[in-house]
Amino acid sequence: MNTDASSDASGEASDDDRLDVRAKRLLDAWRTPTGWRYWTAVNNSEVGLWYVVASFTFFLFGGILALLMRIQLALPDNDFLTADQYNQVFTMHGSVMMFLFAVPILEAISILLLPEMLGARDLPFPRLSAYGFWCFVIGGVFVCGSIFFGVAPEGGWFMYPPMTTEYQTGVGVDIWLLGLSFIEVASIAAAVELIVGVMKCRPPGMQLNLIPLYAWYILVVAVMILFAFPPLIAGDLLMELQRSLDWPFFDASRGGDPLLWQHLFWIFGHPEVYIVFLPSIALIAMIVPTFARTPMVGYGWIVLAAVGTGFLSFGLWVHHMFTTGLPAISIGIFSAASQAVAIPTGIQLFCFIATLLIGRVTKSVCLLFTLGGLATFIIGGLTGVMVAVAPFDYQAHDTYFIVGHLHYVLIGGTIFPIVAGVYYYYPAVTGKQLSEKLGRYAFWLMLVGFNVSFFPMHLSGLLGMPRRVYTYPAELGLGTLNLISTVGAFVLAIGFIVFLYDVLRSKKNQPLVARNLWNAGTLEWLGEVPDKPWGVRSIPIVESRYPLWDQEDFVEDVDAGRFYLPDAEEGLRETLVTSVVDAKPIQCLRVPGPTFLTHFAAIFTGGVFILSTYHWYVAATISGVLAFITILVWLWTGTAPIPEKQEKDVGRGLTLPIYVSGSKAVGWWAMFITMLGDMTAFISLVFGYFFYWTAHDDFPPTGSSGPGWIWPSVAMLTMLLAYLATLAARRWNRQDHAVRFYGAIVCGVALSIAGGLAVLYGPWTHQMDPTAHVYPAIVWVLAIWTALHVVLGVVMHLYCAARRAAGRMTARCDADIVNVTLYWHFLMLTTAITCLVIAGFPMVAK
Repeated sequence: MNTDASSDASGEASDDDRLDVRAKRLLDAWRTPTGWRYWTAVNNSEVGLWYVVASFTFFLFGGILALLMRIQLALPDNDFLTADQYNQVFTMHGSVMMFLFAVPILEAISILLLPEMLGARDLPFPRLSAYGFWCFVIGGVFVCGSIFFGVAPEGGWFMYPPMTTEYQTGVGVDIWLLGLSFIEVASIAAAVELIVGVMKCRPPGMQLNLIPLYAWYILVVAVMILFAFPPLIAGDLLMELQRSLDWPFFDASRGGDPLLWQHLFWIFGHPEVYIVFLPSIALIAMIVPTFARTPMVGYGWIVLAAVGTGFLSFGLWVHHMFTTGLPAISIGIFSAASQAVAIPTGIQLFCFIATLLIGRVTKSVCLLFTLGGLATFIIGGLTGVMVAVAPFDYQAHDTYFIVGHLHYVLIGGTIFPIVAGVYYYYPAVTGKQLSEKLGRYAFWLMLVGFNVSFFPMHLSGLLGMPRRVYTYPAELGLGTLNLISTVGAFVLAIGFIVFLYDVLRSKKNQPLVARNLWNAGTLEWLGEVPDKPWGVRSIPIVESRYPLWDQEDFVEDVDAGRFYLPDAEEGLRETLVTSVVDAKPIQCLRVPGPTFLTHFAAIFTGGVFILSTYHWYVAATISGVLAFITILVWLWTGTAPIPEKQEKDVGRGLTLPIYVSGSKAVGWWAMFITMLGDMTAFISLVFGYFFYWTAHDDFPPTGSSGPGWIWPSVAMLTMLLAYLATLAARRWNRQDHAVRFYGAIVCGVALSIAGGLAVLYGPWTHQMDPTAHVYPAIVWVLAIWTALHVVLGVVMHLYCAARRAAGRMTARCDADIVNVTLYWHFLMLTTAITCLVIAGFPMVAK
């Protein structure tokens, strides 16, 4: 994991001479490219490091925007920024911090560290991680760059309509909608990678009850991303359709409702807080046992609390909408749920405190930032319980009290633990240690500056300071509190500058640290100093939560190659795949190496979103075609290759298959997880349909013919037949009946095309105008969503036929058709729901 090893070629060469033949082959297989080809690297140690650096760069940009806002608000009636400039700065600050830092930095840290924590050579889809990274960078630069041209979004990081649909006509809103949707692709890609990594790439013996707490937290958070981000993507789609095509989803005069956006946004937005918080707490869960010199107290309780927090977070979104006129019963339920989430959070905090109390605590800057973060977060949690009480929220809503609460939660619960994590893991990544002295200076400046900046905001909010305003009159008497907050913000910034200097200062003359500097007990500290790019010399057998503390001669056995995959005889990158529950080895997985395909795929995918922002639809279509071709080449050349032999001796007398399909394969899990996210976005659109029904007495409106029932029924029948043809193709491929297989594929393609056309033909023949009323608009959205998925299903059919014809898929090596069949399970469900909703529900409603 150590980057010096990949950058110092001469040092690596001298080390090579001391390696045995097996280790040299392993090193050659995992060697990081050099020169300009360095940027083709896909292994977690490089991509994770790039991700961390990029995320912190965006964080610094967001911090500068915050300082500009504080200068503007330092004095009443200030004209440092105009109203439009302030709105752009305000919107970009929130968007950058939430979408370009808070979530990406924690995914970045996970990509960097998780394989080492799991004793794996890499995550199962390294090219997917690289693709996500380049999507993130391209999208981030596009969104952030807009402010330098005066076209940045001005609607706040929440983008409430109708302000953003009717009163902001520039491209700023489109930049936010399409640019951040593109970035969300990176987040979901990382979530898929992390879920499969934790579930399927653990070392032998690491059962679920032995997983490092960090991995448990990341698993929970990745699942939350999978269900939280798609509703926002669905909302982005609806708003962009209104802005570009005038489909009235949020226009009340044509049956739309702006509150639908708030529901979709906060179904994402409140879990987002815990998506940010839980991985930061995960870092604390790794740091506390190390410096307490004892295993974590209440491991099982922490896991249950993390899962409970993730589950409850999806039932809290309405507490952002208490002032929108919701029924009292809804407010009461969501108020209770908002207070209940404090229980699992408290369990985690008490476990950390108990571990420190029973252990022999060693002082360190890491622990200093950890304790500062916990203390700060507790204050934010207490004010969170206050705003969960509806009567108090009525008074504090849209005041600076909420701003103070939000930042105590996010900075206390996120920034301080992340900085602690940097001081803790910096030696593992670079082989050098950060300065304890500078760390203490940075800590106290940040802690004092933070509290001086944000604590007065609670007071100014209670005194009537509204949020989201660019200035305020002197008569309010809030100038002093705002000036104090501004001074505190600059002290906080100085603390970050000290921290940044400590990270970036030259350490050429600083000696390398000792191996496992902190005497930690978890697997990520197995790395040598300087480390090798293979991650771990041999994949170990784990029998403890802290194997470096509990297993005798563990490090020596790993270094001597006495465990699994100590060699790379074929010169290929390999890691183990294990079973989900008890981590029994089931496959020797070969992962792809460096490539430029991920760059081109990200660039062309970005072109679809970026060019569509300016309504250059022809260019966007061309970019989409190029992205499609690039991804097909990526899949064709880099996934499910047929190996030269069926099995391999992975060491210790164990022989494993190289190729597997079905639920044992990581590709099957990736498809399943991706389709769960896809279905969540679809269900969010269905939710919109029924939301309009509950919001209007006349929905579907009287006189609307709807799409009828004939063509949706035809669509459902033909798609059912296409689904059965897909199942038959899978069966006949396994039986090696080539003619029957191709016949089933041809039938599946023909029936799919017929079904896709039929689902569109219903609203078309009934002349449903999507610009006239929200009812035809939402029907068209569901129909088009289904039709596009049918097109993708057709492409998958043809892809499988081509793979078999080219000899890349056989009766035994059938992962492609198995995964496509899994996709068709979800496609059939999507088609059935769409047809029942658009054709069946109007008949029931009437």
